[in-house]
Amino acid sequence: MATTATFFRAGCPVCVEAEQQLATVIDPSKYTVEIAHVGDDSAQLAAAKEAGVESVPALVLDGQVFHINFGAKLSDLA
Repeated sequence: MATTATFFRAGCPVCVEAEQQLATVIDPSKYTVEIAHVGDDSAQLAAAKEAGVESVPALVLDGQVFHINFGAKLSDLA
């Protein structure tokens, strides 16, 4: 049974590149990757904050946040 990994992004070029390079290479037998666009959906923005995400792009695996490069602070998207 796969665990959900959440990739939070805002649609900026940094986020799109990170999604294409990272989210697609995660082993699907271990993780189901959910793409969450925090710029379009306030519920996803709230979920990102709750998970401890400070900037996007970020990947949350097993409750641990991995900030990838830097696209935007969550506070700038609110």
